[in-house]
Amino acid sequence: MQQINHFIDGAFSPSDSGKRFDKRSPVDNTLIASIAEAGRTDVDRAVAAAKRALNGEWGGLTTEQRVDLLYGVADEITRRFDDFVEAEMADTGQPHHVMTHAFIPRGAANFKVFADVIKNVPAESFQMATPDGRGALNYALRVPKGVIGVISPWNAPFLLMTWKVGPALACGNTVVVKPSEETPLTTTLLGEVMNSVGIPKGVYNVVHGFGPDSAGEYLTQNLDVDAITFTGETRTGTAIMKAAAEGTRDVSFEMGGKNAGIVFADADFDAAVDGIFRSAFLNSGQVCLGTEKVYVERPIFERFVDALKQKAEAVKYGRPTDSDSNYGPLISREHQNKVLSYYQKAKDEGATIVTGGGIPDMPAELAEGNWIEPTIWTGLPETASVVKEEIFGPCCHIAPFDTEEEVIAKTNDNQYGLSTTIWTTNLSCAHRMAAKIDVGVTWVNSWFLRDLRTPFGGANQSGIGREGGVHSLEFYTEMRNVCIKL
Repeated sequence: MQQINHFIDGAFSPSDSGKRFDKRSPVDNTLIASIAEAGRTDVDRAVAAAKRALNGEWGGLTTEQRVDLLYGVADEITRRFDDFVEAEMADTGQPHHVMTHAFIPRGAANFKVFADVIKNVPAESFQMATPDGRGALNYALRVPKGVIGVISPWNAPFLLMTWKVGPALACGNTVVVKPSEETPLTTTLLGEVMNSVGIPKGVYNVVHGFGPDSAGEYLTQNLDVDAITFTGETRTGTAIMKAAAEGTRDVSFEMGGKNAGIVFADADFDAAVDGIFRSAFLNSGQVCLGTEKVYVERPIFERFVDALKQKAEAVKYGRPTDSDSNYGPLISREHQNKVLSYYQKAKDEGATIVTGGGIPDMPAELAEGNWIEPTIWTGLPETASVVKEEIFGPCCHIAPFDTEEEVIAKTNDNQYGLSTTIWTTNLSCAHRMAAKIDVGVTWVNSWFLRDLRTPFGGANQSGIGREGGVHSLEFYTEMRNVCIKL
């Protein structure tokens, strides 16, 4: 069993209190690690280390020097690729191919992409007239915001943590990361990488623990944390915003979503089925961008439901390392119970269960894991709980539609506004739909296709701010104007 400690000021250390908690495998519920739980003094030590680094060696580096170091981080992650894959599989229980083809490569790429962004940011300057006729020159400086508190989620832990740490460090900030208590391994492993490539002590810090009365709350309450970036539930984001109001600190949030998939009758049918299947069931439905409600144009509705049913019933359960496994467990027993409660709500509200709806029969060695069936419903009104509320599990409700106006209204009747995916061969239709749907990201004939230079974020209760490319700079830097009288 691994002993996982905090990473503070370039060194691994237990909590001052000695307090620890257990990490269990989602696959079979076996104990895989003992994790140090941070108290307030541990968090304060990490923040103090980050502040020293900001005002010390790290703060004295040039942009070019930081860029070289971040390229080194990306290269070292790639060199230790198998270590990160194994750690992420242990944490999440998700299949090997998901880690090797998506989550770990993207984690490494996040450092290179944002290193490239920061070294290519154009300067901004303006000449102005003055009463004496001599004029003046204004130019803008981008400076680091300071110590950034990073609170990252469990569903794609390495990818989503580095999506924040990469731009934060590229911009010259220092970070204190509080990973989810469910997925501490890759965030901790990254500390070894930071030391290996020569990132100064205190630039990257990790504290483990929970939210209220634990590491998360203590991090948000420390006023030496200059800004907080968070991915997770809307309810938690609201609590963080209240804490950040003390000291009027900036926040960047990516929160919940109840995302729609829209399939027109003229779509490439097989591509649409594959795309909706992936968006509903990848990572066992534990994806903030995942599709939980699907609208299919009436002429192909029954055919589409049957095709998606066949794909859902063909998933292969198993350990992440099983060569034929393509479907993993949910992250925890608590989350499994939450998703199962929605499966029961769907029954109570009168859903037609097309497939799934329970726990699959598993071999004895996996029976204690957090397994759940991919589930498809039809027949519910728009007011039903499973149509309105984010479930964050491998499930979707499918309903027919007849007109663009109808499906736009149903998609926008939503407290969230993160993403949607539209399947059609009519480009004019795609443009009309994209302009009218109130979300941060619209995919057409694709899903989860990301250029990291583009803006990412949600509308309504799905978040605050945008990340990606130069858009990340708005959060991770401050602008200062210099006016020189000529």
